[in-house]
Amino acid sequence: MSARVFALLTLSALLHACTLAPPAASNPNWALLQDQLSALESWQLRGRVNIRYDGESYTPRIDWRQHSDDYTIRLWGTFNAGNTLITGNPAGVSLETDGRTQQARTPERLILRELGYELPVSSLNYWIKGLPAPRPRPQLSFDEANRLTEIQQDGWLIRYPDPRQYGALSLPRRIEVSRSEQDIRLVFVGLNWILD
Repeated sequence: MSARVFALLTLSALLHACTLAPPAASNPNWALLQDQLSALESWQLRGRVNIRYDGESYTPRIDWRQHSDDYTIRLWGTFNAGNTLITGNPAGVSLETDGRTQQARTPERLILRELGYELPVSSLNYWIKGLPAPRPRPQLSFDEANRLTEIQQDGWLIRYPDPRQYGALSLPRRIEVSRSEQDIRLVFVGLNWILD
């Protein structure tokens, strides 16, 4: 067997092993799904986030673990470069990178100060699951199957072009978060969810 054929067979086996969750089913009852997603308090997701902020671009990997109000977000680049660990809860947040640990009351201010871009963690905790944050009042858009496609909230636009089905829940595989002010764009791609 030639090396080329072996490589193609190996690639085919790997792709087959990395099966995706199926596309999301239609959702005739948004209120019920909202209740189910709100009850989802413990979860983990892995993927990549393409970040564009004020003319600069970054593409770290992301591993986000949430348990009730406590979260751990790990961001890292190629060959583990720029390994950053963010841990927090409503009482405060710490950010560890390059052997230094910094603390603050809110993750947004700390991440902007230390990493140089905005990551709206307090709202992302909701948006990442396909829910609007509690405040301020959102504007929601749905497709013909009554699946959430877009949230406009607090100056941010959140789009859900690829919902996937995880058991009874529909969760996003891709999320596009943008704000025209300061040309901020976060695109979460290849999201794989692990539910408790």
